[in-house]
Order: sequence, then structure tokens, then C-alpha cells
Amino acid sequence: MDHFESVVLEYLRADRALFVNSQCCIQLNPGANPDTSGPHWYCDAVAVSLRDQQAFLCEITYANPPNSLFKRLTGWDADWSLLRTALERDSGVPVSWTLTPWIFVPEHLAPRVEKFIASLSLQAMPKPRITHLEQVMPWRYRSWDRNSMEH
Repeated sequence: MDHFESVVLEYLRADRALFVNSQCCIQLNPGANPDTSGPHWYCDAVAVSLRDQQAFLCEITYANPPNSLFKRLTGWDADWSLLRTALERDSGVPVSWTLTPWIFVPEHLAPRVEKFIASLSLQAMPKPRITHLEQVMPWRYRSWDRNSMEH
């Protein structure tokens, strides 16, 4: 985990209806060892909202260029149905719930990420949600309910 992931995890956890599993292994094929069963990813965080009955695959980066993020999104886009099945099988995320990638990047990288997302097929994978890292700073929201401090 890089040092900035913890800031995003605290931001996610501040919503009391959102539960977070950091460094969650998403293993496409069932098996005792993901290293031998085939494709898998360690997602920075899987967050589930009991209130909204939806789940998010959260990826966090400030790398410039964000090539690892682009590789991850390409893989998810290609294997979305298998990824959904894996999350249902291994994590109990109901298939009826919405599942959306949630990307956290610096504001200056967002246009580049949006341009890359536009190049994906998005046939099964929903368009990722993007949040600027500058928005998750702890002084921007209340730690117990994630409401804006600007109220």
C-alpha cells in the first residue's frame, strides 16, 4: 500500500454505510492459490454500500503517466463478467447489486484518465467514477459522516 491509499481508505470509511476491504484479491477462476489459478488482481479496495446496494472497485494512483491504472482498467473491461462472478463467489457481492470502478487520481491527471476510459469498450463494465485526490483530504469532510465541512 502506498502512503496515499490510507487517506482514500479513511475517506471511504467516513461514510458509515460503506464497508471497505483493502488490497482485496479478485481471483477470476476458483482455486486454492490465486497465483496458480489464473488471472487475478489485488484491488486497492473493494467498497460495498449497504445503503445503496452497490459495490465499488477502488483504484488509487498519482503516477504520471498512470499506465498501471490503464492496464488494470483494460483487464477489467475485457473480463468484467468473470470479475462479477468472482466477487459474487468469493466476496458475497450480490449479482443484483451495481458494481462500478471508482478511480482516485490527482485533478491534473483526470482528463487523461477520462480520455483513456473513452477508448475502452465499456460493453459490460460501467463507466468508472472518478474522484480527484484533492477532494479526499481529511479537512474537506467530517470524519463521522463524510459530509462537506463547507456547510
